Amino acid sequence: MDTKSQRLFAIKKLIQTEKISSQDELLQKLQKEGFDPTQATISRDLKALQVGRIADPEKGSIFSLPGQNQSLQDASGLDQSLLTSAIQAIHFANQFGIVKTLPGYANSVAIAIDKAGRYEIVGTIAGDDTILLIPAEGSERKEIKKALRTIFPALKDNMFFPSH
Repeated sequence: MDTKSQRLFAIKKLIQTEKISSQDELLQKLQKEGFDPTQATISRDLKALQVGRIADPEKGSIFSLPGQNQSLQDASGLDQSLLTSAIQAIHFANQFGIVKTLPGYANSVAIAIDKAGRYEIVGTIAGDDTILLIPAEGSERKEIKKALRTIFPALKDNMFFPSH
């Protein structure tokens, strides 16, 4: 294992076993384990591991890995109402869906869609503010819309734009 792999493994282990609320706190714990990353490196590592935040009664919020402690939250650590409010519009182009979000939210929304495991949706590809939604073979737009409303119950009708 190279140093980056060892560091990523150490970060995952720390987040899974301890309540860490800041990058500074994570940096200190990594230094105690013999690593010496910069703040920028930690930030990139957290993004690569898709680390989010979840609420914690003691520390306010703590780091969380996808799939870890998901009571009312999705894998990104953001609650569903926040994710729903980040969705700006949903378009269809041929058989594909295009979900527009606020800048920086596409990955979190895409994770929530993927984690929902809806049979109508094979998967997603996310950029910064746009998600390509890939429907299952034979899924119709109305089924995709229904699936998205199941995942995000607060979606409004005016968010769905017809395609020409």
